[in-house]
Amino acid sequence: MSSTEQPDSGRDRWRETTRAAASKSTPERREAFLTSSGTEVRDLYTPADLAGLDEDRDLGRPGEFPFTRGVQPTMYRGRFWTMRQYAGFATAAETNKRFRYLLEQGQTGLSVAFDLPTQMGYDSDAPQAIGEVGRVGVPISSLADMEVLFEAIPLERVSTSMTINSTAAILLALYVAAAERQGAARSSLSGTTQNDILKEYIARGTWIYPPGPSMRLVTDIFEFSARELPRWNTISISGYHMREAGATAAQELAFTLADAIAYVEAAIARGLDVDEFAGRLSFFFASWSELFEEVAKFRAARRMWARIVRDRFGSNNPRSQMCRFHVQTAGSSLTAQSIDNNVVRTTIQALAAILGGAQSLHTNARDEALALPTAEAARLALRTQQILAYEAGVTETPDPLGGSYYVESLTDDLERAALDYLAEIDALGGTLAALEGGFQQHQIQEAAYQVQAAIERGDQVVVGVNKFRDERGQTPPTQKIDPQGERRQVEGLQRVRAERDPAAWSAALDRLEAAARGSDNLLPPMIEAVKAYATVGEISNRLRAVWGEHRELITI
Repeated sequence: MSSTEQPDSGRDRWRETTRAAASKSTPERREAFLTSSGTEVRDLYTPADLAGLDEDRDLGRPGEFPFTRGVQPTMYRGRFWTMRQYAGFATAAETNKRFRYLLEQGQTGLSVAFDLPTQMGYDSDAPQAIGEVGRVGVPISSLADMEVLFEAIPLERVSTSMTINSTAAILLALYVAAAERQGAARSSLSGTTQNDILKEYIARGTWIYPPGPSMRLVTDIFEFSARELPRWNTISISGYHMREAGATAAQELAFTLADAIAYVEAAIARGLDVDEFAGRLSFFFASWSELFEEVAKFRAARRMWARIVRDRFGSNNPRSQMCRFHVQTAGSSLTAQSIDNNVVRTTIQALAAILGGAQSLHTNARDEALALPTAEAARLALRTQQILAYEAGVTETPDPLGGSYYVESLTDDLERAALDYLAEIDALGGTLAALEGGFQQHQIQEAAYQVQAAIERGDQVVVGVNKFRDERGQTPPTQKIDPQGERRQVEGLQRVRAERDPAAWSAALDRLEAAARGSDNLLPPMIEAVKAYATVGEISNRLRAVWGEHRELITI
């Protein structure tokens, strides 16, 4: 992807004289310098490159359309981003201890990782769950588990992000029920359900139902939250997982916004006005080590989304036009070799998120290429955020890189590249048609292949892996999952089944299934069902009986 250079006689003179003389004695390291998205990085950026920039149209001021410079007028001068360290493992009780530890260390919001059975709609004692319970997240099968998970954590005062998609509606129902058991009003609850099923079909794979019913669940959450949960972010539209699968920065930007367009279209088709729900949409991006391109990506995302919501969907509410996002540092950039290097990578990536104006941030721990993080490694990752917040001086003014010839040019280049992808997706019939034809998947696979080939050739350096290897590496102690945790979890689930009211449980599930066969919003009967101690697996199975399961189309 080439960037358009504007004429500049001063730059031409410099190239012919000063640069030419220097290049004779010290030739440049490469013939061409490219960002991860393939944008050519020029040898010099000047005011000429900003000749077409209209400050009011393209930048605005912080807190004003098109929000390129930030969604809040004062950004971090008022308050820092929410510091969330993603956590979940073993059992609800052990995860609760980790949550409380991190809150004591200064974390300002919770981020819940669920195990694979919970993500896929299976209870902890299901045959499909054997060996996976509590391995990559916390197992949640019933309201009893959810209550233990948040014991002594006041949900009316803590913001909670839940990384859950296929079963997002069930987990939100459980969260609401647990909060009400604490005495919290629904209107006081703040947080986010990821609830982004489209990226599961594109890049991750933890789907259950076909796309149609899955999109119904997404919009049910939109509709229910607009009425009942005014502070809840109903979706976190995720480019992160696509980036982790190999997407470039431009692809991550384009495919994330394409999914967002599909969700807005689905909600409008349901009969919702865009300004009823768009203000509670949020986004989730990755942050990689290419500092300036990442900053430009975040700035371009805000500008593009503001224009899409205003011009494509007719929004009149500035809050609906704001692209508010969580950032996680790049998990797939972590290396098992020389893990201390991961601290440096994560710091750079976190800095990019902050310079790019994130509202929420998770920093990966140094040992996550080996296992789930230890408490000590998670604390160091949190301290990384705190040092950047309190010591680095990068939070004192909004958009500190705004006006940089290079960053503004990169922002424009990424926007153009992303708009080209969006035009191609529209030409294919929209996001659902494009993903059913494998467009996004193929683009991501090809980008991932190119990067891996460059690493194996040595053209792309990964310090400690294909260059500057340490002769002797030390493997630190890693987080151990209690082997008895699965047994305790299953025993607790069996107690729930034995002690619940069978008549209330059966009637609640019947009402949920009837709603699924009709068109009613499913959140109210789901909340009723989880309060009757229906489990995640039981609710998912009722929906499987109505809708069936999605099967990926594999083409050879």
